[in-house]
Amino acid sequence: MSVDVEGKSLVELLDMLEPAPAPAPISMAPQTLGWAVLALLLVAAIACGVLLYRRHRRLNAYRRSALTDLQAADNDVAKVAEILRRTALAAFPRDQVASLHGRDWITFLSQSADNISISTSEAQALVEAPYRTTPPNPNVTEFARKWIKAHKVQRGLK
Repeated sequence: MSVDVEGKSLVELLDMLEPAPAPAPISMAPQTLGWAVLALLLVAAIACGVLLYRRHRRLNAYRRSALTDLQAADNDVAKVAEILRRTALAAFPRDQVASLHGRDWITFLSQSADNISISTSEAQALVEAPYRTTPPNPNVTEFARKWIKAHKVQRGLK
């Protein structure tokens, strides 16, 4: 099967070429077991991450609720004191929190959150608020907001 190429121009020779055959389509399926294992591990990691995120959201739902209530409290110290008490009861065992009052209550609040302090006058207002009319105090509300966000719950206690 000899092709006569004598006397033909370059253009004619190029026209005689047959096009290269199209390659077979490449399969998207993993070619080795390692890729399948990697895909399974990736799916497992994503599922684990979603479950941990949902658990975190469920465990901290009381914080979001307390922050919403705190925003609606309008710096009313009595309402802030009530919100703090409810939040502490949701986060810590009842027998550890329910009986606290006065200076013990303020000490508990200070010890259960890192780097949060309250002045003596604000602490006094917070302790007396449920029993006495007190003027609105944004500093007490800010302390409560910081405590709600930062208090540390020991999960084994509940």
